[in-house]
Formats: sequence, structure tokens, C-alpha cells
Amino acid sequence: MTWSSPLRKTLAAAGLLIATSGPALAEIPIATAGPMTGSLAGFGEQFRHGAELAVRDINARGGVLGEKLVLTVEDDVCDPKQAVAVANRLVGKGVAFVAGHACSGSSIAASKVYDEEGVLMISPASTAPELTENGGDLVFRVCGRDDQQAAVAARYIHRTMPKARVAVLHDKSAYGKGLATETRRKLAELGQTIALDEAYTAGEKDYRAVVSKLKQADIDLVFVGGYHTEIGLMLRQAKTAGLKATFMAGDGLMSPDFWSVSGGEGEGTLMTFSADPRKNAAARTVVERFEAEGIEPAGYTLYTYAAVQVWAQAAEKAGSVDPERVAETLRSHDFESVLGELAFDGKGDVSVPGYVVYRWSAGSYDYASKLDN
Repeated sequence: MTWSSPLRKTLAAAGLLIATSGPALAEIPIATAGPMTGSLAGFGEQFRHGAELAVRDINARGGVLGEKLVLTVEDDVCDPKQAVAVANRLVGKGVAFVAGHACSGSSIAASKVYDEEGVLMISPASTAPELTENGGDLVFRVCGRDDQQAAVAARYIHRTMPKARVAVLHDKSAYGKGLATETRRKLAELGQTIALDEAYTAGEKDYRAVVSKLKQADIDLVFVGGYHTEIGLMLRQAKTAGLKATFMAGDGLMSPDFWSVSGGEGEGTLMTFSADPRKNAAARTVVERFEAEGIEPAGYTLYTYAAVQVWAQAAEKAGSVDPERVAETLRSHDFESVLGELAFDGKGDVSVPGYVVYRWSAGSYDYASKLDN
């Protein structure tokens, strides 16, 4: 196998390269990184489940280039500073590839370390356009982008509630602010009334001041760029205050914890996400294996599985786990995955089924009416 120079030095220092007639790797270290603890730990659990089963499946088929994959799971708590520390630790461990990170701010921060140190990353979940617009050659994602899901959200709102007074909120994060900005722009292009534009602080427990502004502005629909914990709390407090507005968000709402946080007040809440990969015929066997282990592969579980899956295929096609060669292969081939057939463009963005609108009901989510999308 051929390795980039920085990575080769790291692996040699870690004792992972065996001195033979040619360079060989006893085991191939890879990693997944995301919020394994904290309020967004549900996403980290999805990452861990997806990566662990992918590694088991690949190793059962002989590994990558005849070598066994060894997975490291790292916790960045969806904090950019901790993500940088995680990235540096993983570089020190000599990983060839990282399936991560989850939150866009963390992925953007960590990607700079990976790109500089020669480690390939594929994010299963980070949707901020900046990640691939300004990322290096080793940065990819298997999910869509905020400008794509914002367009779907705006069209849905304008088609189903054309006269609605809309509020656009965000949590100031790279993900939340980016998604809110794109959605606001798309709504304005469609001529939708934006009656309130407001930021809030993630991690707080009391959003009654925000709810009061929503009531005063007579809001019909609240679009939120943020995550399920704060949205669930805000929704509970909105219902208590008598606000009848519909809430809508992006993929940050793609967590089963949303229902419990909302206290059951999430009925009818809308969100955008890619077409449910659990319904994909290519994923049926893997979905059944997850379910047999008592795991529901919701949210980004299958996206993380796919990230490991396509990296392994690219390494096989490249005949190497050298990040630059794998990156070149990712951009020049199509890959079969649990998400269906995937291909990457020059920026590292992926061709995936377009975003659709989901509706929460009775503790779970499913597609909104096909007539609505």
C-alpha cells in the first residue's frame, strides 16, 4: 500500500507499519467522531452504530485490501474546539479515514486539521455548504447541503401556506444560522412574508421571550435552524403560551429524542431530510441486521454505514488506503451503498436522493403527504 508521507510517519511511529520487503499495514485504523455525550448524543449513537456494523461487515468479507479495519470512536460533543482536539488525537493515532463529524461547525474546524495532516474525512451529517465549498481535497460528505434542503422547505411552505406569516429562527451555530439564512433567502425569492427574524442561544431552558415575540408577531409558521433539544423545549413553551403556529426545522430534528423533549407536543411538526434510506431496497439486508440487534437505524445511522462503505470500496479500487489516491477514486467512480448508487463531484458533495418533507406524529416521523412535497 502507498501512504502519504505525513501519515506514513505517524503510522511508523505508532508501530503500525511492518517492515517487510514492501510497506504493509497489519491493521488499518479508522474512526468515527461526533457527539457521543451531551444534548446531541443521539446523533453520536447513530454514528457509532452505523460505523460499528459497517466495520464488522467489511471485516467479515476480508477487510480492506486484505487488512482488518480497527475502529476508534471519538466524542467531540458537537463543539468545534473539541473537534479540533479530536482531530489531532486521531492524526496521532494514524487513522486513514474519519467518518465524521456530525455538526457542521465541528466538521469545518476538524477538516482543516485532516486536510493539513493528510487524513480523508467523509461527513455523514454536516450540511453547511462551507464544508465542501472551502474544504480541501480530502473532504467529502454523503449527506446533502443546507441550500438544497432550504429550497425544499421554502417550496413546501409557499405551496401549502402561501399567506402564512413566517418566523425564521436560528441558534447561531454554523449549521443553524446557515440553514436559516438559506431558507429565509429562498422564501423571500418566492414572495413569502418573513414577519420575524430572530436568533436564540442554544443550551438555554427558557425560551418564553422568543415565544412572546412569536405571539406578538402573529406567526403562523416557525422555521427553526437548530437542533431537536432546543426546538422541543421551545415548542412545549409555545403550546403552553397558546401559540398555535406550526413548527418546521431541518435535519437537526432527526432524532427520536425530539418527541420526549417536546413532551408530546411535537404532533404535526415538520422537518426536511433526505429520502428515508431505511426504505431503500439496497439497505434492506442491513436494516434487518440492525433490527435483529435491537437497533432502529434511523437518522444518520445508515449514512455513517455508507460513509465507511464507500471509503472501503474506493480504497479497494485505488489499491491503496493513501488518502490522496482514495480521494481521487471517490471523485472518479460510482459506488453502491445502503443509500443507493453514489457519486461525488469535484467539491466532495454527493449525488443523493433529494430532500423531502417529513411530519412528526405519535412519536415517530414519516413522509408528509406526497401532494405536499
